Amino acid sequence: MPTDADYQRHPSMHRTNTLDYIACVKGQVWLMTDIDEVLMTPGDVVVIRGTNHGWSNRGTEPCLLIGVMIDAVP
Repeated sequence: MPTDADYQRHPSMHRTNTLDYIACVKGQVWLMTDIDEVLMTPGDVVVIRGTNHGWSNRGTEPCLLIGVMIDAVP
């Protein structure tokens, strides 16, 4: 269950017991972690290894992401 600290930077912050491969196909979205933010644009791929993170679309267009989540031990 998420704790208050998980939501410290943004209400969408969360973590899962998975290894995630996320690719941006269309639009733009900000990937937020506990210490940084990265703008993802089409062609960008990120690997998330069970870390606390969130997503923020700050533009006017929708963003399309494709993701693969693989069960993992924390």
